Amino acid sequence: VQLQASGGGLVQGGESLGLSCRVYGSRRSITIMAWYRQAPGKQRELVARITEDDSPDYADSVKGRFTVSRNSAANIFSLQMNSLKPEDTAVYYCAAQDRWNKNYWGQGTLVTVSS
Repeated sequence: VQLQASGGGLVQGGESLGLSCRVYGSRRSITIMAWYRQAPGKQRELVARITEDDSPDYADSVKGRFTVSRNSAANIFSLQMNSLKPEDTAVYYCAAQDRWNKNYWGQGTLVTVSS
């Protein structure tokens, strides 16, 4: 399984941005798809995840602003980020877990939110 993230960039506070992650390989074995982020000087943290039955889960800091979704037919899962804040600035990573609990990571993509 390989993951390829796209999106990211520089936006102003209050604006929106979308990230996408395409899954290649044994896609049917994937049970959880997730987005993590790592800000400078901080540990990587879970932002949002969605299960194979489309059950989403969010970090408290992004609830109501971010939406995670998946398109099984296109093998893509996405993160729509609205009302962005400077504290959302981080490198965002897509990740997936298969039914044998093996984790896969995509490359990071930088999101910068200016005040």
